[in-house]
Amino acid sequence: MLTTMGLFSGKVGLIMGVANDRSIAWAIAEALHREGAELAYTHLPGPSNERRVRRLVEAHQPKVFLPCDVQSDDDIANVFSAIEDQYGQLDLVVHAVAFAPPAELRNPYVETTRQGWHVAMDISAYSLVAVSRAARGLMESGGSILTISYFGAEKVMPGYNVMGVCKAALEHSVRYLAWDLGPKNIRVNAISAGPVRTLSSAGIAGFDEMQRHAAHKSPLRRNVDLHELASTAVFLLSEMSSGITGEILHVDCGYNIVGL
Repeated sequence: MLTTMGLFSGKVGLIMGVANDRSIAWAIAEALHREGAELAYTHLPGPSNERRVRRLVEAHQPKVFLPCDVQSDDDIANVFSAIEDQYGQLDLVVHAVAFAPPAELRNPYVETTRQGWHVAMDISAYSLVAVSRAARGLMESGGSILTISYFGAEKVMPGYNVMGVCKAALEHSVRYLAWDLGPKNIRVNAISAGPVRTLSSAGIAGFDEMQRHAAHKSPLRRNVDLHELASTAVFLLSEMSSGITGEILHVDCGYNIVGL
């Protein structure tokens, strides 16, 4: 695990998307906390979601820990208002938010419903736009925004269905946001992660086969782990990558380079 002794000392970050201890967002949060970052957290609305995430993050003693339904502009505004009141600044955002109604993931893409498509796209892609817009006002000295994607944005992954289309929109949003926010020295990037077992992946039909195939075909002959994703996030969120924005960085043991 990359360790650089206080790389984020004095920095304030927002982590969106922690669900449990197997979340990519949680692995990133632990790495940022070890490097000295002060972290705010959001969780899905509801008592059970709050309890589950609170138990996980309480060791970090967050001063901002709030529910956030990313389909609600009011919820997003409340989160950023609380961060402004507490810190007066924001340096880092980790956006690890995605959802599609289970039926839309089970069904072939051609059978995606209009309503299901809108819900999946709103939560999985548009939320990055809304969050970035809210974050820019607190990033007066610049900042870094990171989101999480998957190779299904680029190629057909049977079973990934509507989420692949959402991730494609997410990845191009990264590029347009990088262009819009670059003059404020705000960088926007994404990690295209290899298949890792998370709460979200449990809803993807054939996920076990995706993992087996990736491990068999990737140049490193294995799947990526959470610590590798977290180390890459540290790099992309820090000044070590100060000249990088609008990029989709594959962290998948090289699987994306293989044609057959």
